[in-house]
Amino acid sequence: MSGTDPSLPTDPQLPLTSPRTPLQLSFPFLREGSRVWERERKPPQPGELPSPLPTKRTRTYSATVRARSGPVFKGVCKNFSRSQGHGFIRPSHGGEDIFVHISDIDGEYVPMEGDEVTYKVCPIPPKNQKVQAVEVVITHLNPGTKHETWSGQIISS
Repeated sequence: MSGTDPSLPTDPQLPLTSPRTPLQLSFPFLREGSRVWERERKPPQPGELPSPLPTKRTRTYSATVRARSGPVFKGVCKNFSRSQGHGFIRPSHGGEDIFVHISDIDGEYVPMEGDEVTYKVCPIPPKNQKVQAVEVVITHLNPGTKHETWSGQIISS
């Protein structure tokens, strides 16, 4: 009689699993209000570096809470590239242009040059010297321009 149980897998490459309940853990654990996780993460391609900019998916829970509790600013979309996934907002109070990532835009329209927007700000790590726009909402479409929805439909305003 051998000392191994025939019901156990013999291949050392197979992970051990419970026959009764499948257990799946993901880190960080999902919690209400947290946007740190991503459901299906693609494996990195050779030579591809992770983005150093915090997006809605990579921003920490505490940074998200700080950004949500901050004041709302107004500005005008200076430019936005859907293919590159980012653009800049010119603040109405003046000052340096503010970076905006595609994941931080709320609403159904892709921002176009001249659109009026409201936004909150969040510092960009690691030095936290610059800020990026979060919770960006288009409040007024630039008249006379064609706007595109995220689904690709063209609307003229």
